[in-house]
Amino acid sequence: MSDTTTDTSTQTGDDQELGAAGSQLSTAPVEDSPSPDLPSLGVIGWARWFWRQLTSMRVALLLLLLLSLAAIPGSLIPQTGINEAQVADFRERHDVLAPVYDKLGLFNVYSSVWFSAIYILLFVSLIGCIVPRTWQFVGQLRSRPPGAPRRLTRLPAHTTWRTSADPEEVREAALALLRKRRFRAHAVGDAVAAEKGYLRELGNLAFHLALIVMLIAFAWGQLFKSEGNKIVVEGDGFSNTLTQYDDFKSGNLFTNDDLEPFSFDVKEFTGTYERTGPNRGTPRTYETEVTYTEGADGEEKNALIKVNKPLEIGDAKVYLVSHGYAPVVTVRDGKGEIVYQDAVPLLPLDNNVTSNGVVKVLDGYRNPQGKKEQLGFQAFFVPTFGGSASGTMLSQFPALDYPVLALNAYHGDLKADSGIPQSVYQMDKTKMKEFKDADGELLKKLLTPGETMTLPGGAGSITFEKDIKEWAGFQVVQEPGGGWALGGALAAIGGLAASLFVQRRRVWVRAVRGDDGVTVVEMAGLGRSESAKVPEELGDLAGTLYERAPGVPDPEPDGTPEPDGAPEPDGTPPEDPGAPGASGTTTSTDTDSQAVPAEGAEQQ
Repeated sequence: MSDTTTDTSTQTGDDQELGAAGSQLSTAPVEDSPSPDLPSLGVIGWARWFWRQLTSMRVALLLLLLLSLAAIPGSLIPQTGINEAQVADFRERHDVLAPVYDKLGLFNVYSSVWFSAIYILLFVSLIGCIVPRTWQFVGQLRSRPPGAPRRLTRLPAHTTWRTSADPEEVREAALALLRKRRFRAHAVGDAVAAEKGYLRELGNLAFHLALIVMLIAFAWGQLFKSEGNKIVVEGDGFSNTLTQYDDFKSGNLFTNDDLEPFSFDVKEFTGTYERTGPNRGTPRTYETEVTYTEGADGEEKNALIKVNKPLEIGDAKVYLVSHGYAPVVTVRDGKGEIVYQDAVPLLPLDNNVTSNGVVKVLDGYRNPQGKKEQLGFQAFFVPTFGGSASGTMLSQFPALDYPVLALNAYHGDLKADSGIPQSVYQMDKTKMKEFKDADGELLKKLLTPGETMTLPGGAGSITFEKDIKEWAGFQVVQEPGGGWALGGALAAIGGLAASLFVQRRRVWVRAVRGDDGVTVVEMAGLGRSESAKVPEELGDLAGTLYERAPGVPDPEPDGTPEPDGAPEPDGTPPEDPGAPGASGTTTSTDTDSQAVPAEGAEQQ
């Protein structure tokens, strides 16, 4: 029995060759193995190490996770830029937490220093990670697949057979087959090298580039966005200027010149509701008919604004967000002269549009003594009154089935000239006096359309007119970058799918003439990671190539080939001895060599 010796230098050379064949299956940077003899890093060395860590993919994913976690307080804690009233209420109810939240910037999370730091670090990390990998990927596309290793049987997926075809014919057939299967293939010496699956790395790069686009789009949108709300009564209009809004907020870099020039008039609001069943009171129709113009001299156009179907004018979107009633009231002085007549928008308190508000008479009124004075009326309105038996001013249905207006009357100074902004829906009563009824109580009365409440002492009257108008609440939003953010999100999904479901792999086909003059064909495949797809695909390719270069029987030990078609000893028909996977074909590791896994082959 002869001894088997192993040439260490030859084996080491084979390993290096396999590493070269498996290299560049991805654009991930190769980390240098640490050496105990390295000198201290120094300032430049530490800076380079920090940069490499920051631009690594794992740090980018960690920063993305931190950014997601950092956004959670912005959803749970009231934000100054969204609702200052809720922030003020939170401060009043939490004397201990509020100062802590102020120091941590939790009332303005998205503009805080720590949130911005995570955002900027993620941005830099993604750019530092993507740029070198992109250039490396471009270089791989311009280069050819590497040549075949010396021993293809050491790769995880391999097969071999003998054929009577010439080596040149086999290589030409393999080259044509691989190109037909959309491999990038070329002949290298006695073998054909092919590669496929570049879409995986392209999808990976596209995913991270899409993240950068989304980050830029979100930042751009937050800096230049604007959002305003306006209540418009039927028959009235709105012009997109800052002074027309009831409330308005914008990004740090937004200017008044960025407002889209347009105006619109509300012609009619239409709302219908379910009358019966478990969904009673639920809106069935909720829409507003408007006429609008773009610019100062634009053509007048008609539009119908519905919930979730905004009116788009340039970069602005006009959403229908709320609805209510605006009873028309007429206020007369003691001489019967009209001092106020208008529709008064009231704010709804519940789903059945129980509403409240105030009527303010600021100018033109004089009391019975001829002295200038101001009037104020606290108003409660229900579109469907439950009757006196209900004992409450709560609406029973959102439609105008039985409208009733309840009024409380005051006179004095509304402090409208103090220079302090006031809400049109609230009344400052600090300098107001109550009108008293005959019993010395606050004057109040329930009015149906057409009825009048007379003020005592000849002070005048207020009439609830039969004309009850409706108002629509609009939200005008300008948020640039929304299209880019949507495109980035779609590209990220597509890139992630490509990086997950596409595998980059290589195939080599070697055809050489053996010592007995018969051509020996070897095929092997290598993927970026272990997967059943590589052996399956290699088997399919080998089967197709075998049809063009059919196998011949292996020689017997004495050198005499077994005749084709000879039956087996048990009488069963013979299998094709040269086909891939048949007897005499190597489909697994050799006894004298150990297969190198894909991830091992990729190491330099």
